[in-house]
Amino acid sequence: MGKYNKEKKDSYPKRLMNSYREGNRKTFTVLIILYIMVILTAIRCIVTKNYESLATCVLVLLLFFVPALIEDRMDLTIPPLFQAIIFIFIFAAEILGEVDHYYVKIHGWDTMLHTINGFLFAAVGFSLVYLLNRGTKDFNLSPFYMTLVAFCFSMTIGVIWEFFECAMDQFFNMDMQKDFVINNINSVSLDPENSGEVIHVKDIVSTVVTTSSGETVTIEGGYLDVGILDTMKDLLVNLIGAVVFSTIGYLALKNERTSKVADSLMIRPNEHE
Repeated sequence: MGKYNKEKKDSYPKRLMNSYREGNRKTFTVLIILYIMVILTAIRCIVTKNYESLATCVLVLLLFFVPALIEDRMDLTIPPLFQAIIFIFIFAAEILGEVDHYYVKIHGWDTMLHTINGFLFAAVGFSLVYLLNRGTKDFNLSPFYMTLVAFCFSMTIGVIWEFFECAMDQFFNMDMQKDFVINNINSVSLDPENSGEVIHVKDIVSTVVTTSSGETVTIEGGYLDVGILDTMKDLLVNLIGAVVFSTIGYLALKNERTSKVADSLMIRPNEHE
């Protein structure tokens, strides 16, 4: 059982909050500040009757408990810095990104978060393999293999997230895969002979879309690419983040020395007194 499971007289949320406060006061302070900001955002959503954003706020408040829940249930120690980054990441993605529309208002906001996502999940993948590698005498992986698994884990999470974005766009008419306006098209679908020849359409300045009802929508500046470039960009920056942490972890294992960055992001077994 985890370190705080002995406090059975306390409610479960209280025990989880105790795990933050007793683990690292700086991380606890970050958590409280973010909690207050989310609650204020939720109140604003109630006043403006934006109930969809209110649901997002409630979800964020619940997600803030997940790291302590994992520690408590799985008898692990998540470093305070890692927890603080997770809290800030959740707040930046859901409250600032979705509720306050930073994805649209601030250029590169989505790119920044996907890069951090690749870095963080490489750390998670590295930690999982590290725990397994230390948990048995019959399982001893080389530094390169551990790094490779961590990298692949991060990229797999990135791909699954893109699947999720695509599903939300297709089934719930959302726009999680943000569109780009492009000026050139290269497509075999435009070949009237269906011979497989690539037809090149260059220097597009506007596009007119006509619906079945006769309504027209003009896209100024070019042709609207519906998500593919955004997906490729997200996976690319996810790769960059994964490579950065994988390199740090590999060098730490290869040289058999500790790394402040790796140690501050490595999930470890709970140390019992």
